[in-house]
Amino acid sequence: MAKVKTVFFCKECGNETSKWTGQCPACKEWNTLVEAPKTKNRMSSGLSPSLRPTPKLLSEVETTDDERIITNIQEFDRVLGGGIVVGSLVLVGGDPGIGKSTLLLQMCQKLALDGHKILYISGEESQRQIKMRADRLGKLEGDLKILCEMNLDVIVDVIKDENPDVVIVDSIQTMFKDEVGTAPGSVSQVRETTMTLMQLAKSTGISIFIVGHVTKEGTVAGPKLLEHMVDTVLYIEGDKSATYRILRGVKNRFGSTNEVGVFEMQEKGLVEVRNPSEYMLAGKPESEPGSVVTASIEGTRPILVEVQALVATTNFNLPRRTAAGTDFNRVNLLMAVLEKRLGLVMADKDAYVNVAGGMRINEPAIDLAIVMAIMSSYKNRTLDSKTLVFGEIGLTGEIRAVNLAEQRVSEAEKMGFKTCILPKGNIKNIKKANIELIGVSSIHELNRLI
Repeated sequence: MAKVKTVFFCKECGNETSKWTGQCPACKEWNTLVEAPKTKNRMSSGLSPSLRPTPKLLSEVETTDDERIITNIQEFDRVLGGGIVVGSLVLVGGDPGIGKSTLLLQMCQKLALDGHKILYISGEESQRQIKMRADRLGKLEGDLKILCEMNLDVIVDVIKDENPDVVIVDSIQTMFKDEVGTAPGSVSQVRETTMTLMQLAKSTGISIFIVGHVTKEGTVAGPKLLEHMVDTVLYIEGDKSATYRILRGVKNRFGSTNEVGVFEMQEKGLVEVRNPSEYMLAGKPESEPGSVVTASIEGTRPILVEVQALVATTNFNLPRRTAAGTDFNRVNLLMAVLEKRLGLVMADKDAYVNVAGGMRINEPAIDLAIVMAIMSSYKNRTLDSKTLVFGEIGLTGEIRAVNLAEQRVSEAEKMGFKTCILPKGNIKNIKKANIELIGVSSIHELNRLI
């Protein structure tokens, strides 16, 4: 009996080595190498000239207007860049129970009603379980077929026989190939099955969605190579105990990255939120210290969110710092700037910063809102509830210009805001605004505003 050779794969970058080491030689990550049997190299070689593929001039490649499939879920289409690209491979990730399967099944129902041929493949649920979930989501008509199978070789044959427009594979961690020889969900199985599905999508023009489980670190389980192989990576974010869900495009070869769609979880599934700014500001307190509204750009869309801060005297030698919805280290940096440049004594104060609404925002444009919220709570003074704030703050206390300022101001106008505090460097680029613009260039100017 022939000896089975084994190799080691890195879970982070997919690098292959012949022996185990504590550190991956490619990405330098520690304890990421896992053992897997070596599979045969299936790359073609020695083909006759008549069978070899020939390159084609890019100018000769033809495209048509029907290269995208519209799902009729506007928030979903927005994140995808205008619809599903024909022949694309899309990875959908998220925490367990967050709504991945629910959203994809809703998409299948919409596409089936429009006359598209859909094949839903599940390795985790039975056909009766999927039917029960589909009945709860609403009307079920059209060509929507269900297959409960985990053997990828069987799945590929069924896909070729059925020739659907869209295929859903739920989930990639349950699929396996006999020739790989490892358990489903292993690094080698996930890599090989994804590679097979990618080749199938490109060769047949079938759009394939694969669902990926998420690790405790918040990334898709399996090798990092998985995200590089697919065309689009979507993450569903949100607290399972809350009603909101945020669909974020982390990678998109056919549209804008970091585009977001907002959904609300209801009894009949996920319902899209057409005006996220209004949804995020719902329940905002009026005339309360420590509450400031800012504008964040998510992909191409401006979204207004409320930044809250609470500064209180501490009873301990080491004051507590907490940040929810934004970068903790960035909050500490901004508080250090306040202490150094404005002389605010924060050494005996606990400080808590929160981005209300459940979104996580890391862009520097919300620096000014965080600082003003902290100052408002520290001084126990309120900022007008119809005032919007945005801007980036440097270590010397300067307030720097940010991108897409005109779109932020325009969104504030739509939401009924009367005043906007922004960097002076952005005012000259705003051609038209029906609200009062207050330009600031240093945090020293904030004392007169709060």
